[in-house]
Parts: sequence; structure tokens; C-alpha cells
Amino acid sequence: MSTTETTDVTTDVTDQRPWRDRKRYLWPLATVMPGMPFLGAGLVTATGWSGWWWVGPMILFVVLPALDLIFGATDDNPPESERERLEADRYYRWVTYLFLPIQYASLVFSCWVWATWDLPWHADLGLALTMGVVSGVAINTAHELGHKREDVERWLSKIALASSAYGHFYVEHNRGHHVRVATPEDPASSRLGEGFWTFLPRTVWGSLRSSWHLETKRRSKGRKGPWDHEILVAWAMTVVLFVALTVAFGPVVLPWLVLQAMVGFSLLEVVNYLEHYGLKRAKRDDGRYERTDPRHSWNADHTVSNLLLYQLQRHSDHHANPLRRYQTLRHFEESPQLPSGYGSMIVVALFPPVWRAMMDRKVLAHYDGDVSLANIHPRKRERYLSRYART
Repeated sequence: MSTTETTDVTTDVTDQRPWRDRKRYLWPLATVMPGMPFLGAGLVTATGWSGWWWVGPMILFVVLPALDLIFGATDDNPPESERERLEADRYYRWVTYLFLPIQYASLVFSCWVWATWDLPWHADLGLALTMGVVSGVAINTAHELGHKREDVERWLSKIALASSAYGHFYVEHNRGHHVRVATPEDPASSRLGEGFWTFLPRTVWGSLRSSWHLETKRRSKGRKGPWDHEILVAWAMTVVLFVALTVAFGPVVLPWLVLQAMVGFSLLEVVNYLEHYGLKRAKRDDGRYERTDPRHSWNADHTVSNLLLYQLQRHSDHHANPLRRYQTLRHFEESPQLPSGYGSMIVVALFPPVWRAMMDRKVLAHYDGDVSLANIHPRKRERYLSRYART
């Protein structure tokens, strides 16, 4: 994984006034996401309507897109001269750390509700989906923490992943996806013409196999103890967590725990799907792929969803410079832009014909009409080449 910085951005404008982060005290809004089960319970208690247990999907797929539409996008960048100061400011780190206790409080609370409240099945299902959204967004928090060098942040990343049973993501994302991104060899990079429901089993299985291979290769370089196996340790954390919750609240909670975990990692994978759809790094004369740069990830600058997701949507800068902390991620003019924020685009991705109608032409435009430059789904390659052949 390269740590060389990409610096081709708009030159900072000299200003006599000291620069300040206008969103500084808005970043804690990200803690709204892990607290959604409590919000749902409060709304149900206040109104008597059990539909509020579905508050997680409501916020992610209705409220968030509406707020993105109202508040729009911003393409401003923090000055590079301020990067060192911003990244040294521990306030921003504690904003991410705060996510985890709320995440686990929500998980315990959800289990208590499933075990002790006499809810109709659709309310239990709504709570499972809401908790699944929490676990899915927790993977994003783990993503932010797992890229850092500090041991405490790396361990917190693994803890955040335990509720979704997706601990191998820590290995595959950092040592696999970032190396192979925007290439046909990457299971987490979706291909032009590939629908989400085809992509999902490919990326889940492919990422699992890749992570195991990468960890086996790392361990082969020296004698390692069983507790040094990062994947087995991560999976053990999930087993211990689920067993403890089952012992505490009874077997009734186990199917809901499994369901919310599946929702959580599926949410991660649909985000993976839209982040690199159809994009491909060119091969150099020596047969190796060109260095990852901001052209190889779809970007979204929508203000509200970036506040709630630690600027995950500024994905172009993240892949070009993976060690940058969320508060310093930048907009690049050359980055391909999604039509809307992740909340809206996830819904579109669930309907492949709608997704292709919206995004195929954007991929084509990104490559100036030369579809052969895109990462095309192998089974549809000839169809795309004939449909968009240059005359």
C-alpha cells in the first residue's frame, strides 16, 4: 500500500486570517447513527407506533438523502499548511472513539428488547435492520480507525467489526483492496455491467478468500503463535460477543444477531459496489498497474452524509492517500462524481437496471467515450464493446 501523497490539488489561497474548520463542532453528529435503536425506542414509546423500530433504514435511505438534497455539496479543501495541526488535534480522534461505546450500548439494548419486549415480528425485524445499519456504519468507523498507525486505533477498529462478524475486512481492506483497487483482480471493485446482486456473493466470498491468503502469507514469514492470526482473533471476538449476549439474554436473540450482522456487512458491500463501479487503472509497459490516484474512485461531496460518515464519500483522496485522517480529506476536480450521496445511491444500486441507466453513461463519459478503458464485467464485455464502439 503506497503512502506517497498525491498533491495535485487547487492551490491554497493565501488569507491573512487563520483558517478554521467550520464543521469542527458538527463532526459529533456522526454519533446519531449508532444511537438509532434508542431513538426508535423513544419514538415508539412517545407515539405508540411500532413502525419507528425501522428508524435506521428511514434515516439512511430517506432522511439522509433529503438532507443531502437540501444542503447540497461542498468542494472546499482544508489548506495543506493546516494538515499537520488538524491531524494532531486529538478532538477528531475522540469523535471516532465515541462511536464505539454507543454502538455496543445499542447492541446490548437491542438484545434486551428482543428478549423482554413483546413485539410483533415486523417490529423485531425493524429493530434488526436498524441495528444492522448501526453495524454497517460501524464498519465505516473501523475503516477510518484501521488505516492508522497507532495500536489503540487498530484494536478499536477490530472491536467495531465484531458486531458484524466481518473481522477479516481489517486484513483484506488494508492489504488487499488498497493494493488491487480498480483492477479486475479486486473482489471489492465492481465492474461495468455487473449488477449488485451478482457482485454481492462475488465480493463476500472473494474478500474472505483473499484475506485468508494474505494472512497466511504474512504468517509464513516467521513463526507465529495462534493469537497472532488477525482473522482468527477477529472472528473469536465475534464468537465471544454473540455467545455472551446469548447467555445474557437467551437463545431468542441469536437469529436477530445473525440477521443484523448480515445486514451490516451487506451495507458495507453495497458501498464498495458504488465506490469503484467500472473504474480501472491502466497497465504500464512493465505489466504493473499504474499508481492509484483520484480518478480511480467515485467521489461525493454531499455535506450532511459526509458529516455522518467521517467523509467516507471523499473516497478518491482516501485511496490516493490512505493515511490521511477524515478531517483532512480533499475534493479533486479530476475525480468522477456520483450523482448523489451514498444513501440515495445505495437505493439505486439495489435495482440494477436503474443503476446501469444512471451510471453506465457516467463511466463512459469518464473515459471520454472509450469503453475499452473501463473495468467491464467479463460476461458482458463483447456486448459493451459492440454497443459503445467508436466510429
